[in-house]
Amino acid sequence: MGAGHTHKLYRHAHSPVHDLPPHCKLAAVFGFVLVVVSTPREAVWAFALYAVLLGAVAAAARIPAGFLLKRLVIEVPFVAFAVLMPFVVPGEQTEVLGVSVSVPGLWGAWNVLAKGTLGVAASVILASTTELRSLLLGLQRLKLPPLLVQIASFMIRYGDVITGEMRRMSIARRSRGFEARGIRQWGVLAKSAGALFIRSYERGERVHLAMVSRGYTGTMPVIDEVTASRVQWAYAGALPLLALVICLLGWTL
Repeated sequence: MGAGHTHKLYRHAHSPVHDLPPHCKLAAVFGFVLVVVSTPREAVWAFALYAVLLGAVAAAARIPAGFLLKRLVIEVPFVAFAVLMPFVVPGEQTEVLGVSVSVPGLWGAWNVLAKGTLGVAASVILASTTELRSLLLGLQRLKLPPLLVQIASFMIRYGDVITGEMRRMSIARRSRGFEARGIRQWGVLAKSAGALFIRSYERGERVHLAMVSRGYTGTMPVIDEVTASRVQWAYAGALPLLALVICLLGWTL
């Protein structure tokens, strides 16, 4: 991938969070999510403080609240699941707005919503401040198995290639007057999907042969060596460490 390859979640800006090495940010987000998941669900105040911490990070990264909230839409399936829990989980019943619901279900719904929202928000902040190529370099720096890093790299790059091929095929169909209006057009769409699969497979073979002809033996060369200073590690570690203090207080108070 080229150095300028970005993704839709990335927001270009100059901030202390953007400037942190990617492996520092990955470790910080992982630690934060781990602490949030370990927090007792009854400590409602703790989750409010976690939200304040993430808000401070977003402010330092110069991420507008609207930008962050729009990206949280991905959480909708979890919200739908959480809404059903008070009605399907057995246990003691109580009334909320005149509707009988389960008390364990309410706590379960709160647990899913609170921890899920915080985890997604942390991931969105990470993606908003780190380019894809940097994320892969960060995973490599954290000693993730090289094969997994390569698979992720190829998947991201090849996803763009397939998306471009789909766009060209769609333009070709429309230029010939095709419109998918009903079940009668499904045959054409099925043939297009088959053609896309064959083209993608053949292109993958050509790419692999090109890589082998250039000396690829199963490992990718390290082009950029990403390092981090103690100050940068301390800056990144502030989020999970503060969250850990809140979590410990949540278990003791």
